[in-house]
Amino acid sequence: MFEKIPARALSDTVAQQLLKQIDKGAFARGAKLPTEAVLAEQFGVSRTVIREAISRLKNEGVVEPRQGSGVFIAGHGTIRPLRIDYAEAVEAGSVLQILALRRAIEAEVASEAAMHRSDADMLSIETALAEIDAAAAAGEDGVAEDVAFHRAIAAATGNPYFLKTLTFLNQYLEAGTMITRRNEALREDFSRQVREEHAAIAAAIRARDPMAARNAACTHMYNAARRLSEAGIC
Repeated sequence: MFEKIPARALSDTVAQQLLKQIDKGAFARGAKLPTEAVLAEQFGVSRTVIREAISRLKNEGVVEPRQGSGVFIAGHGTIRPLRIDYAEAVEAGSVLQILALRRAIEAEVASEAAMHRSDADMLSIETALAEIDAAAAAGEDGVAEDVAFHRAIAAATGNPYFLKTLTFLNQYLEAGTMITRRNEALREDFSRQVREEHAAIAAAIRARDPMAARNAACTHMYNAARRLSEAGIC
């Protein structure tokens, strides 16, 4: 009856709220955070959610767990890695914004892939493309296969930072891709368009044509946004 709230959405929300309090100065640099039990009570969530939120902040260098002492605010500067609130990322309006972000990144990724891809890279891209069709034929949403296709293109650039960026975005792309692909599956013309757009990107990369690859990737992202609008989802 009810749709489950992903645990990562809860932990991300907790992490965001903790981060806001740290930025506001509620916790000084080097200060100790309240215990897991106290935070769990204050947020009204399980200690597992608190533990995951703290882990996220630790990975981003915001806090420093100390064996036997607790968790402390990191004492270094205020430079922070990019974060996207998962709960916001799955909202309809945010999907269009993430598509715009994807368009900017993936247009350049496709162009670079066309210039630098190897035969092995091309095989990976074409295999991923075939797996999208196989998932669709099996009645599946093809979300994981769609993400894998774009990751294969990023890997073909030979630039690890493109791949790292898309790896970071992947958790949010999956949310957006799930909405777009379910929407596209509702209409045969949408499904056909998506297949043709993916094929155009792959063909341009195969031909080592960076301009065509960039344009094909941009077209795909613009059309994904248009399809959402036409379906009345965004």
